[in-house]
Amino acid sequence: MNAPRTGQGPLYAQVRDLIVGRIVDGQWQPGDMLPSEFELAAEFGVSQGTVRKALNALAEKNLVIRHQGRGTFVAIHSAERELFHFFHLEGPDGAKQMPTTSRLLGCVSRRASRDETLKLRLPANAHVIDIRRIRELGGRPVIAEHIVLPARLFPGLGQDDELPNELYQLYEETYGVTIHRAVEELRAVAAGRTEARHLGVAAGAPLLEIDRLAETVDGTPVEWRLSRCDTRAHHYLSEIV
Repeated sequence: MNAPRTGQGPLYAQVRDLIVGRIVDGQWQPGDMLPSEFELAAEFGVSQGTVRKALNALAEKNLVIRHQGRGTFVAIHSAERELFHFFHLEGPDGAKQMPTTSRLLGCVSRRASRDETLKLRLPANAHVIDIRRIRELGGRPVIAEHIVLPARLFPGLGQDDELPNELYQLYEETYGVTIHRAVEELRAVAAGRTEARHLGVAAGAPLLEIDRLAETVDGTPVEWRLSRCDTRAHHYLSEIV
């Protein structure tokens, strides 16, 4: 198959999009090794330099991982990847620490609200999975999470009343749903009574709310997560490079 000469963007970008399309279609799964640059160049009818530029662009977006001497692999979720790409709270010493303990408050399937259908692009009367949990950092409760997922993508999720800390790894390994990108909005909010009780703060105390919409490789929103964080001993770090 030759790369299309559509005139829409440089050739390397067209090759990049072809590779993304195959990952989206499931032809290459997380953890799979891609064909060599030589093989891809021959298949797409382009130079190895064009393929290399396309793969480097995908590596910059964390969609593939390149190992010198071993090859290029479709990125796979792990606790380490979730920490460094999707978790931005740090302690006063500047160290990131993934929450090690989560206390599940509830996990139910219900009909989606209007806001949820809009956020997750769901049809009318669609059902969602509603997860509420408290997460600890450094042995103390810091985050009150409310997570909403399209029920059709995650059948049976939470029915055993057990959920791991690294949900993105669970999504990928159990349901074939890979989180590639997340958009976050931050705002200051006042703690409600329930959050205050679980986080050990006074009702009305200031919390940092992280409103995150997570998407798959093709831009489909699959998770809406509201995290309300007690930042007395932590701060949110966003690095711009």
